[in-house]
Amino acid sequence: MLHKWKQEFLYNFKSITYFLGINDTSLMVNPRIQHRPTICYRPIKPSDLETLERIHSDVFPIRYESEFFQSVVNGCDVVSWAAVDRSRPDGQSDELIGFVTARIILAKDSEIADLLRYDSSRVDQTLVYILTLGVVDAYRNLGIATALIREVIKYASSIPVCRAVYLHVISYNNPAIHLYTKMSFNCIRRLHGFYLINGQHYDSYLFVYYVNGGRSPCSL
Repeated sequence: MLHKWKQEFLYNFKSITYFLGINDTSLMVNPRIQHRPTICYRPIKPSDLETLERIHSDVFPIRYESEFFQSVVNGCDVVSWAAVDRSRPDGQSDELIGFVTARIILAKDSEIADLLRYDSSRVDQTLVYILTLGVVDAYRNLGIATALIREVIKYASSIPVCRAVYLHVISYNNPAIHLYTKMSFNCIRRLHGFYLINGQHYDSYLFVYYVNGGRSPCSL
């Protein structure tokens, strides 16, 4: 059975950490871009709503409810970062070309509580759960996904009561698995039938990145 927070958030928002064709060749210029991009990062804001919806539709194999997008752009229980290309010559220098969304949850209510070094009497101790991560096709292979994940890790590390960043990756998403492994996330578990997409079940890997001394002595 899923934890109560996961039932509420994953089922209502149909969230899935999934992205396509991203790797960490940060110095490479994609031949589909006719200029050298200047990538900057900022919070997602309400004016990003239409673009955020379009990219999710293009990148992910499931449809997200409008409630999810409203929560992201308005910062309601969701923290987020946008990647933009300030050097775009088409007047769209503030338009999203990548994003990551995440949610803060209580450690005691999470499915990885047994993997953490934390004081169970401290009810304020938290985790950061990555919900979605994506980069538009023309800007892949430029290290943007890596930079976005680093923003999440930096944010989590700045919260003294936070113990880890974690996420689920669908089992066939080899680029994502490679990237998280390269960034020192620990692959902790394989969860059978975790995702239900178009009537078919898919396994998931659970990845964890410990911060602020969150690693448990008995964790893998």
